Amino acid sequence: MTNLPYTHEQLQALRKALARGERRVSFGDRLVEYRSVDELLAAIREIEAALAGTEGQPRRVRRLRVTTNKGF
Repeated sequence: MTNLPYTHEQLQALRKALARGERRVSFGDRLVEYRSVDELLAAIREIEAALAGTEGQPRRVRRLRVTTNKGF
């Protein structure tokens, strides 16, 4: 399984900042300041879409069958 670019913890931090009316959000050792509430909402929507796109889907397995025949 590949690593997601976003985590549920980041999404929760953004939602908490929105609820408090803050535009600064810290993720571990990083501090991000959004210019507006609209920009913060766009970030929340982007993370929700990314997380929704990877959850609940079974892992796709690809199979390749190779057969050869030497007859004429």
